[in-house]
Amino acid sequence: MLEKFFKLKEHGSNVRTEIIAGLTTFMTMAYIIFVNPSILSVAIDTPNAFAAITTATIISAAFTTILMGLVTNYPFALASGMGLNAFFTYSVVLGIEGATWQAALGAVLISGVVFVLLSATRLIGWIDRAIPGSLKKAVAAGIGLFIALIGFFGTGLVVPNADTTVAFGNLLSPPTLLALVGLILTAILMAAKVRGAILLGILITTVLGWFVPSAAAYEAGAPFIGWFFGSDIATVTPIPTGINSFVELNVFKNFQALGETAFKFDIAGALKLGFITIFALLFVDVFDTMGTILGTGARAGFLDEKGRLPKVNSVMLVDGIGTMFGALMGTSTVTTYVESTAGVSEGGRTGLTAVVVGILFLLALFFTPLAGMIPTQATAPALIIVGVLMIGAVTGINFEDFTAAFPAFLTMAFMPFTYSIANGIAIGFISYPIIKLVSGKGKEVHWLVYVLAVASIIHFITL
Repeated sequence: MLEKFFKLKEHGSNVRTEIIAGLTTFMTMAYIIFVNPSILSVAIDTPNAFAAITTATIISAAFTTILMGLVTNYPFALASGMGLNAFFTYSVVLGIEGATWQAALGAVLISGVVFVLLSATRLIGWIDRAIPGSLKKAVAAGIGLFIALIGFFGTGLVVPNADTTVAFGNLLSPPTLLALVGLILTAILMAAKVRGAILLGILITTVLGWFVPSAAAYEAGAPFIGWFFGSDIATVTPIPTGINSFVELNVFKNFQALGETAFKFDIAGALKLGFITIFALLFVDVFDTMGTILGTGARAGFLDEKGRLPKVNSVMLVDGIGTMFGALMGTSTVTTYVESTAGVSEGGRTGLTAVVVGILFLLALFFTPLAGMIPTQATAPALIIVGVLMIGAVTGINFEDFTAAFPAFLTMAFMPFTYSIANGIAIGFISYPIIKLVSGKGKEVHWLVYVLAVASIIHFITL
């Protein structure tokens, strides 16, 4: 049955290979189960927000990834996107005066609906050709810087300073030192190309946190070393009290918590957030997905002689549906993960790989208590590592051409320096056509970019 549905032999694969590939992909992206709730719970302020977001993250990833496998027969996995979750929390809910998390979910839902419409009408390709490649690369790199900044603050390695804006943190603080150890450990695992390096880094740092006093405990005189299980000293990672600290056998509790975020979106509030906010969500999702599926498709040998991915509109359609479904459940934009290449590298060639990933996400529902145990010092290093991976997009920008370099630089710089991904995208679309025009290269700019430049100016005026 599996052979007939997924056409395994036709794709040079078998059930065993697809299962191994699915497990590999899951291991490389499972960190999102811990990182996404830690970011979104800063914005979503319900009593059981962390549990609700964890469940929403898992359910949306499982549903959309299985759907991708069944509809497209590609080994692509999806989950709440890194960068987009930071945009949801810091640029929208915390960054826009009067914004609510319900309105932010509404904006995500609207962006998903537009994504689906663009995919269904095959306009995705036209928009992709209209947007300058340098700006698309700059957005990815800028988000990497933005995520890394959040990660550095989370580790305590960078702290606010009244005189210099930011400053180096206190390495004598045990939690900060733990985060630094976690960062170095994860970097070593990444350099050694260990599968699931980010996930392993989070888990190992979490375990080490059992033996490290919290900042408050250390300041109160707790010793720096020498803790053991059963100690009454408050530690960075809460001491487990039993099997219930790791496993939730009554999965129904997860769905009870989900009720706090599911279907809580606010469309009217979303429309008040402005065009650029919704456009930024759509822009990042569309081009991040496009780049991911083409890169992964090339790795798997899926592209045709013209470098195009067959059934690309079906892939984009499922991605858009995933964003809609995630918003309905209570999580930020769902997008296709570049970690899918890990499974492809292990031989995954069909949708069975994606289905396996989705099933593993569902099984993760039994381990949601573990997500609540993960401290910031364990997830913050993961943000920095993801930032490293995303900043690599900058190599695709031609800095020899100043008319491309200047808008790209502004796009990247405005994201961390103004703490807003939307501001970075807006300044990029304003500066690009202006500098092209004054350089006598106005004809190189697609008319859509001029329209987006006007919308971006309105965005800044209405801030």
